[in-house]
Amino acid sequence: MQRNAPLFALCLAATPAAATDDCSADAMIVFDGSGSMAEMGFNDIDEPRIFEARRAMADAIPDIARNRRLGLVIYGPNGVDECTGLDVRFAPMANAAQAVMDAVNTLEPTGSTPLTAAVGLAAQTLDYTRKPATIVLVTDGKETCNGQPCALAAELAATGVDTTVHVIGFKVRGSFFSWDRQTDNDYNVSDAVSRCLADRTGGTYASAETLDDLVEALRASLGCALLF
Repeated sequence: MQRNAPLFALCLAATPAAATDDCSADAMIVFDGSGSMAEMGFNDIDEPRIFEARRAMADAIPDIARNRRLGLVIYGPNGVDECTGLDVRFAPMANAAQAVMDAVNTLEPTGSTPLTAAVGLAAQTLDYTRKPATIVLVTDGKETCNGQPCALAAELAATGVDTTVHVIGFKVRGSFFSWDRQTDNDYNVSDAVSRCLADRTGGTYASAETLDDLVEALRASLGCALLF
């Protein structure tokens, strides 16, 4: 199918209980490396998110990578400005666990959150208009670089051969000073605004608050149905 407009012109579910497919489609992990992954303190987080995320990836990814080709996009750091840190570390390849962990373990979170552009870049890397594609977005919050995740979701659904985006909201927090915040619980259980990427493409959305939650969500979204 042909795209009606360039992918970046637009931007530049359910809770999973078990693995969602048979691992036949290549997958890209889109990993949040923005500055908020290093935050802690007032947001009821007692250590930077990146520490727990590394432990979860180390637990989940080796088994997954033995059975599925994985690639990695990291967004946040190393851009010329706050919103240009988009890095395809590698396209899908076999036995990618060590490459994934090397990238995540050496990551120094910084920059803003161009998650829409990062998901678009992952889709292009997967050649999504020509073959099935699975994308798993690990994010701790909002798009902060004027991307339009819901518009991208509509394009992926309309022009992809079989493109599925799973979204894992990791310790997502609402706006602490929001006018419509009613209770502390409202702040602590907010969904990622990028949930529509999953809803529009037939993917899953998982809210992960603990290491075990994140491990389960990674296995459910990336793992083979016969394994998990």
